[in-house]
Amino acid sequence: MSLNEFEKAAEIIRNAKYAVAFTGAGISVDSGIPSFRGEDGVWNTHHPIYLEIEFFQKKPLQSWIKLKEIFYDNLSDALPNIAHEILAKMEQRGFVESIITQNIDNLHQKAGSKYVYELHGNYKQLICTECSSEYDISFADLNFLPPTCYVCKGILKPNIVFFNEPIPQFAKTRSFAEVNKADVMLIVGTNAEVLPAADLPVVAKENGAKIIEINIKKSHLTNTVSDIFLKGKATEVLTTIGELLYL
Repeated sequence: MSLNEFEKAAEIIRNAKYAVAFTGAGISVDSGIPSFRGEDGVWNTHHPIYLEIEFFQKKPLQSWIKLKEIFYDNLSDALPNIAHEILAKMEQRGFVESIITQNIDNLHQKAGSKYVYELHGNYKQLICTECSSEYDISFADLNFLPPTCYVCKGILKPNIVFFNEPIPQFAKTRSFAEVNKADVMLIVGTNAEVLPAADLPVVAKENGAKIIEINIKKSHLTNTVSDIFLKGKATEVLTTIGELLYL
């Protein structure tokens, strides 16, 4: 790919009045976090039934055993990579106003991003299924499963969106509000195939926003909404963009 495409993308970002980043699993792969779909995805080695809300409600212990294996044994030690750090610097410098993410890994916040809207929740937060009390994961001892609420002894659930659960209303409302203000959307490491996330790039495009897509291969977005497609790993592409923006 010619540097010209990168320069064009950097120029669009530099001139944006209100740029928003939209991220998915691809941005966290270089932090050691596997994506859910694809050849090396989580669902190739674990059955997704454990993340169905109906299964969790009926068999919370079995669900928690898998949740601990898939998420909590891996995510707590994960660190932001250069792609997360560059987006945080872009926010600090005023190149990006906010980040909308489908990730639950908390790495944008660890990198220093302040305005992060999580469509699928955050693994660090737990919520009681009985009284709705909320806890940080540090309050739970996952050697004893399922974890229970200090207030009412109800079972705690990760505050992430399980299959057949609705998207949190606050995150959904704010995400669409951000997209409606955006004149540039930077899509990083997502094919945006799951609703309502899939609607965000479409809404941005309909409002006249320039769409810059960063992905390891073309997606359904590439020929429908993207103005610029930058092929490559998020870490490599955003490093180049960061250099062009003098971050």
